[in-house]
Amino acid sequence: MAIAIDFGTSNTVVARWNPLDDRPETVVLPQLSRRDPGNPPLVPSLIHVEDAASGQVLCGQLVRDRGLDRVAQRFFSQFKRGIGSPIQGYLPELDGCAVSFEQLGEWFLREVLGDVQQVPLPVDSLVLTVPVDSFEAYRGWLGQVCDRLGVERVQMIDEPTAAALGYGMADQDLLLVVDFGGGTLDLSLVKLETPRPETASRPLGFILKWGDKSFAGDSGQRPRLARVLAKVGLTLGGSDLDTWVAEHLATTLGLSADRVLTRLSERLKIALSSQPAATEVYFDAETFDSRELQLDREQFADLLRQRGLFGQLDGAMAALLQQARRQGITPEDIGAVLMVGGTCLIPAIQDWMVGYFPREKVRCDRPFEAIAQGALQLARGLELQDFLYHSYGVRYWNHREQRHDWHPLIQAGQAYPMSQPVELVLGASVTNQPSIELILGELSGESQQTEIFFDGDRLISRQTGGRQTVQPLNDREGARAIARLDPPGEPGLDRLRVQFRVDGDRRLRITVDDLLGDVTLLENAVVAELR
Repeated sequence: MAIAIDFGTSNTVVARWNPLDDRPETVVLPQLSRRDPGNPPLVPSLIHVEDAASGQVLCGQLVRDRGLDRVAQRFFSQFKRGIGSPIQGYLPELDGCAVSFEQLGEWFLREVLGDVQQVPLPVDSLVLTVPVDSFEAYRGWLGQVCDRLGVERVQMIDEPTAAALGYGMADQDLLLVVDFGGGTLDLSLVKLETPRPETASRPLGFILKWGDKSFAGDSGQRPRLARVLAKVGLTLGGSDLDTWVAEHLATTLGLSADRVLTRLSERLKIALSSQPAATEVYFDAETFDSRELQLDREQFADLLRQRGLFGQLDGAMAALLQQARRQGITPEDIGAVLMVGGTCLIPAIQDWMVGYFPREKVRCDRPFEAIAQGALQLARGLELQDFLYHSYGVRYWNHREQRHDWHPLIQAGQAYPMSQPVELVLGASVTNQPSIELILGELSGESQQTEIFFDGDRLISRQTGGRQTVQPLNDREGARAIARLDPPGEPGLDRLRVQFRVDGDRRLRITVDDLLGDVTLLENAVVAELR
């Protein structure tokens, strides 16, 4: 059986295809899922480490049910934001073991898959969703985790494409996907392109595969090539709104803005998405006093305005539409607006969106399940080819700007395995140069960079800069040198011919020829795993 997992910052959704009614459905996990009346069975992305040495953890709703989300040192949330990212700050050492965000994520996914098998549901193949701008490091981490957990067939799809499938909007050419979750807001203008008959064998979506490559057949709804034409992100999410409400209540009622008040503030926020007013009771464990917490939609909207939320949203939308106009796209050209993420359920957020687009274009009826259930379309026997989402290049010294820069070699969108290699000719830069080194990198488009750091026991992220984002692939001792030169190299002469290609398993291979001696130094050698 195929299972789809949308691993989110705040909540995780697990879906399967129900063979009885031939439709996707969200899976209820016995220990991990929330069971709120009228809401889908989401798995809170929470983890409590019982024993780091043995990997014993508790996850999901079980953490809240046992009150373990109040144990600061062993409780972790929003850990997905740290996976594959440069971290400022530290994670505490537990039970004599250093704990990383990658380890927390692996433990969490292990528990999710274990609970799926207890339903019981066999996991023959797995579909995972990934942010459209995620680096190979994150996708590679997901694949390695699945390999260690014994899942042999894994497919991955970008979230905007999955959202379009989940909402049944794959017939639209131009979509605005608004992902407003617990940690971030992403506005993505996505164009779904229909392959021409003569290019039907080209990639139909951003999809990676592991293990058995025998997925074949057909599906009633084919994802097409998804291109992000414009993208704007804010390090702003539902958890920030919870903090604002908690601070407001603490100030007006003379309370401490602690974890308990923040959790109750989240419940007030969620309740206001479906009712005009909400009430919770705050109990002080030290004084044994109780206070009634009240909030209505008008008060909540006023608080959001006071905090500058809508000004930030207007700035993000203006930046996105400006990017679109540069490509000749107007708001009228956008076929549908697909809202995903729990924060999109806030009525004031939906009213703000309707200020930009007609209400009939805005869809917010499947904010939690659209991505996971849309991803299941891949498991319906769809035959696909893979391609590279990011570009890859080599580092060089930019004399004009006196800094290192990157020269792209393999462009984004390149299908693999590559039929023709990319060639580069290199020479020595100093007299009697004994060897030549190459530093390879994964290149994204120019975008803001995200920094992740700690403020006390809270994980915070912020965006800085506007230059191209690069992740080096082999910038470590023993991995940079591609050839020793015998005799040593001299400046001004072409010395090495290097051919690059990507094989069917997403491995970057090089062949190196010494032009001076007409000898092959490396032949089809693997220098980097692009997954």
